[in-house]
Amino acid sequence: MKRVFLFLSTNLAVIVLLSITAQVLGVNRWLTANGLNLGGLLVFASLFGFGGAFISLAMSKWMAKRSTGAVVIENPRDPAERWLVETVRRQAERAGIGMPEVAIYDAPEINAFATGMNRNEALVAVSTGLLRNMSRDEAEAVLGHEVSHVANGDMVTLTLIQGVVNTFVIFLSRIVGYVVDRVILKNERGYGIGFFVATMVSEVVLGLLASIIVMWFSRQREFRADAGGAGLAGRDKMIAALERLKQIHEPSTLPEGMQAFGIAGGLGGGLKVLMMSHPPLEQRIAALRSAATTG
Repeated sequence: MKRVFLFLSTNLAVIVLLSITAQVLGVNRWLTANGLNLGGLLVFASLFGFGGAFISLAMSKWMAKRSTGAVVIENPRDPAERWLVETVRRQAERAGIGMPEVAIYDAPEINAFATGMNRNEALVAVSTGLLRNMSRDEAEAVLGHEVSHVANGDMVTLTLIQGVVNTFVIFLSRIVGYVVDRVILKNERGYGIGFFVATMVSEVVLGLLASIIVMWFSRQREFRADAGGAGLAGRDKMIAALERLKQIHEPSTLPEGMQAFGIAGGLGGGLKVLMMSHPPLEQRIAALRSAATTG
C-alpha cells in the first residue's frame, strides 16, 4: 500500500534523467530539424513515458526495502512472525497468487504495503506499529487488503496508466514548446530559449493534471482492495481495521513516495482530495457496509 509515492517519485526522477540525456545527446533536435515530426514525437514520448514507468515498477521492491528498511522474514523467529507468514501464505493461496516475500519494517504508525513487478513475486510488508497496535483480526484484514492489491494486478495497471499519462505529458509539452518557439517567438534556428522554457513549464502543469488522473485511479483500486480484503479475512474484520485506522490518525512516517501504498493513505479535504492516493476512511467504511447491506 505504500506503492504510490515511491512509484511516482521514482518515475519522475527517471523521466527527468531521460529527458536531460535526450537533450544532451541531441535527440530533441532530431524531432524539430525539419519541422515538428508528430509521428516521431509520439514514438519518442511513448518510449520515454512507458520506459520510465516500467523502470520504476522493476525497481519498486528494491526501492521499498531500501527506503523503509524492511527486513524480509526468511525464518520466523517468534510466534508473531510465524503467524504473519502463515496468514499471508493462506491468503495468497486463496487469491491464486505465488507466495509473496513477507517483511517487517520499523515504524511507529499502523501501516502496511505491497509492491512488486510480478503478482507471483511480490512483497508484502507491515510496520512494527501495526503488529503492536492491531488485533490479530484487524491485522489479518490489512494483510488481505495488501494481498488483494497483488492479486488484482494493481502494480501493473497503475504502471500502464502512468505510462499513458507520461506519454501525453511529454508529447504535449514539446508541442507547446515548439509552438511558443517557432510560432509566437518566430525562432527559425534550432532550439530557442522559448522552446526550453515553455516545455519545462508545460511539463510541470501537465504533470500536475496527470497526477490527478493517476490518483483517481489509485483511489478506485483502494475500494477494490478493501473488498478483496473483506473476502479474504471477513467483512467485519476489514471494517474493524479501517475503524482502527480512523481512530489513530497518526501522520505517516513512510517516505513521501511510498505513502500512496500505505493502508491508511493521507488526510485532507477540498481540492487536496484530488491528489490523495486513498479515499477518506469514512468513504471506504461506508462502501464496505453498503456492500454488506446489498450483498
